[in-house]
Amino acid sequence: MFTRRKKSLAGGAVAAAAALLVGAAAQPAAAVDLPKEPVAYFSSGYDLTGRKIPVDINDTGCKTLPEPALSAVNFTTSDIKVYYNHDCRTGLPDKPNDWYYALGSLHWANFSFPALSYRVVR
Repeated sequence: MFTRRKKSLAGGAVAAAAALLVGAAAQPAAAVDLPKEPVAYFSSGYDLTGRKIPVDINDTGCKTLPEPALSAVNFTTSDIKVYYNHDCRTGLPDKPNDWYYALGSLHWANFSFPALSYRVVR
């Protein structure tokens, strides 16, 4: 014979779950100040901080960045291929392979490795 029992959270579990929800809701938003107009640029620091290096979205040639970039924003209709090597060479730093970072339209990112070059894809 089977007995049906109603399952419910004990009072302590309910309080703990409520505390987690309140704590999660109280977390601050990301500290990134996103642009409000179409723009693309690399930043020397994480979270779009530091020196800004503008991207000419109409130039689809390979561009070497004047200094390593740790983040970028792309609020345009084009995509940007970001390379961890100079001269738009694919691969991780000093490790040849086919890796590059695809920074899509209307996105921003922090990079795992410093970005050294890029190419706009239309």
